[in-house]
Amino acid sequence: MKKYLIIGAVLVAILYFTGLFEAFVLLFKKEDGHTNWQHLANWSAGTFIIVLSVISTFLYFSRQAANKANTELEEIKRDLELRVQERTATLDEANRLLKQEISEHLETTKRLYSSEQYIKSILSSMPSMLVGLDAEGRITQWNKKAEEYTGLAAADALDKNLWDAYPTITVTGQQVTDALENNQVLTFRHSQRGLFHFDITVYPLEGTTEPGVVLIIDDMTQQVKSENRIIQRERMSNMGELASTMAHDIDIPLQAMLKDLHDVHYELMRKQEQVDTQLMMALNDALNKGEQATAVVNNLLEFASSQQQSKQPVLMTDIIDHCIELAGRILALPGGLSFEQVEIERQYDQGLPKVCCHYAEMQQVFLRLLRHCLYALNRVEHQAFQPKIQIRAVECYDALWLKISHNGVGLTMEEQQSIFEPFFSSDSTEDNDDANKRLSFSYFIVTEHHHGQLAVTSDPDVGTTFHMQFELLKACS
Repeated sequence: MKKYLIIGAVLVAILYFTGLFEAFVLLFKKEDGHTNWQHLANWSAGTFIIVLSVISTFLYFSRQAANKANTELEEIKRDLELRVQERTATLDEANRLLKQEISEHLETTKRLYSSEQYIKSILSSMPSMLVGLDAEGRITQWNKKAEEYTGLAAADALDKNLWDAYPTITVTGQQVTDALENNQVLTFRHSQRGLFHFDITVYPLEGTTEPGVVLIIDDMTQQVKSENRIIQRERMSNMGELASTMAHDIDIPLQAMLKDLHDVHYELMRKQEQVDTQLMMALNDALNKGEQATAVVNNLLEFASSQQQSKQPVLMTDIIDHCIELAGRILALPGGLSFEQVEIERQYDQGLPKVCCHYAEMQQVFLRLLRHCLYALNRVEHQAFQPKIQIRAVECYDALWLKISHNGVGLTMEEQQSIFEPFFSSDSTEDNDDANKRLSFSYFIVTEHHHGQLAVTSDPDVGTTFHMQFELLKACS
């Protein structure tokens, strides 16, 4: 409506300023110059009615068009609202699904983290050393036990080559390669006598995108020592019973034989002028051998009776002196060297302390060492050779150190490595030389029963020295 009023005002202004309005007014003038107002009013009213009719008609159609446009706008609005609702519903569903997915992702992440921490806890709590390697030998896992055994922190080991990070490991690169290429588990043991025993397992990984292996290293030291201790104690118990039985069984006929020999010797001495000299020498030799056999029997009985006794504080030098005296009576090789022919050099420090030990067991140790020395001395073939055994006893660093050396044929490197290992043979006719060289029982008594140390150094052309160490601060038990 405002638009049409403006158009009308513009038309009036045009008529006024162009002079058409004055020409229009002249149409209603009378001849006398007065305006015919009645005619003007009638004409104006008719014109106004016509204009109003036109405007009313125009407004009617305009309103119809506006109503139609409003209807269309309402439909568009409803369509937009429907689309907005549909889009909003889609967005709500998408948001719901997104929230659900985020929640599931967070839950999965939480579970993965929990599983990762659980696996790390398992690896850290394992009593075995665990090392993970990739195909190139780089470390991917290094648990707490690995840190303890090697002294190398996981942060310093990960992503490094195993043999660069820990070069002293006994697993070789070839063993790792064999396990990977053959897809086969490898198991072996690495031992250092008296120090450690490790069971090592190398197995390839399965179901992984990248190939690799895992090393499991179990410390079996205490288990092996316990098993050996039980076995040796059982052996010693059986040996004690066997020694006691044998000593008694041998002693009865031996004493009867010695009695008969003494009776014969007594009767022959009464008739000395009628006895052949060689017969008398043979009889005296038989008596000496009988006395040696008696000494062996007494030694067996003493060893058997000591099995149930506790440790006692004893001077090791007293045991050594007693063993030297005993060896002079009982140790002699058939057709070879007798212990009485060996020069004994003793070097004992003054005021040596006592050591808690089983007397009979240590006696067996020293007798076995002296026998070993006698066999080595007997192998020397020089005519002017003087067999000699040196014994040194000193106190140092709260321990008693003993050295027993001889100048006979020494041990080769192979013999030094096996001298403290047991000797096994199924051939009863085989030469006993290898068995006589072994000192596994002596090694067990020193290291396990007395918590000492026994080692050997040797040169085939110079001789052999046995080194023993006993702690002085151990209480007798």
